[in-house]
Amino acid sequence: QVQLVESGGGLVQAGGSLRLSCAASGRSFSIFAMGWFRQGPGKEREFVAAITWSGGSTYYADSVKGRFTISRDNAKNSVYLQMNGLKPEDTAVYYCAADARGGRYSRPSYYGAAYDYWGQGTQVTVSS
Repeated sequence: QVQLVESGGGLVQAGGSLRLSCAASGRSFSIFAMGWFRQGPGKEREFVAAITWSGGSTYYADSVKGRFTISRDNAKNSVYLQMNGLKPEDTAVYYCAADARGGRYSRPSYYGAAYDYWGQGTQVTVSS
C-alpha cells in the first residue's frame, strides 16, 4: 500500500502563488507516474497536471498551462505543484494521485481511473 499526503493549500488572492506538496510513504518504490487533479465546488474532478516516473515529461490541462508547474523528487518520494497567477476559478480541493501499474516508461493518464492511490486532498481558495 501507498499513502499520499498533500500539503500547502490555503487562501490566496488572485494573481498570487502557492506550492502544493505530496509526500508518498509505504510501498512508494512501486509508484510510477504521478498526477494532480482538482474538484471545484459543484464540479466534477478534473485533471490538472501529471509527470512521468523520471520527471522528464510533464503534461498539463489547457486551463493551467503556463501558470502551473509539476515536478517530483524521487529521492524524497514527493511530487510538487507550483501554482502561479492563480485565478478564482482555480479554487478547488487538489488531490495528488499515483499510478502503480503503468511502469517507469508509461505516459501519464489524464483520467483519474488510471491512478491507484489518492491523497486526502488540500483546499486551495483564490479570492478575487
